[in-house]
Amino acid sequence: MKGYTKPVILIVSVLLIDQIFKLWIKLNMTLGQEYKILGDWFIIHFTENNGMAFGLEFGGEAGKLALSLFRIAAVIGIGYGLHYMIKRKYHRGFILNVALIFAGAMGNIIDSTFYGLIFSESTWFEKAELFPAGGGYAGLLHGKVVDMLYFPLVQGHFPSWFPIWGGEDFLFFRPVFNIADSAITVGVALILLYQKRYFKEEVIEPESYNSEVIED
Repeated sequence: MKGYTKPVILIVSVLLIDQIFKLWIKLNMTLGQEYKILGDWFIIHFTENNGMAFGLEFGGEAGKLALSLFRIAAVIGIGYGLHYMIKRKYHRGFILNVALIFAGAMGNIIDSTFYGLIFSESTWFEKAELFPAGGGYAGLLHGKVVDMLYFPLVQGHFPSWFPIWGGEDFLFFRPVFNIADSAITVGVALILLYQKRYFKEEVIEPESYNSEVIED
């Protein structure tokens, strides 16, 4: 189906990379375990969150359920929008960026929807087990999202004269995130960066018609 091939390949690729990475992390690392990839600048650090992207939280069990349902509704909306844009032949770059956002949202929905059912609890001392005999650690839509990418690029102290945080430690970049979060962030950033190119108005040349002179 013309127009769908590249977006579908991109979506499937992001989902596969995201889920393979998460499955490996869940089955081979304990909570808080980490591997330094580029010294102290890039670290694989296993953590989980109950809420939104980059480890943000949202309102306990009820909030978790509401967030999962919102994610599903959002993905349905984005998926329909993507289909509409392909049909209407929107800018290819814009379509691929939306496909990135769709894939990222889907990646985290898989975690929150199914991980609680298929994994045992990850702890600071024990690795998770896939399809445990006693059942998973949570019900449908109550799973935790797996995060692992950590880039503490700059660490230091605020000077004593600095307002509010004077004398305190600072760390950039603090959040731990995953491939799905990255896909969403890259997709949104590219749309903002190239919006003029994506949404420029097409100048339609007026058609010329041969008019006949009708004499009275």
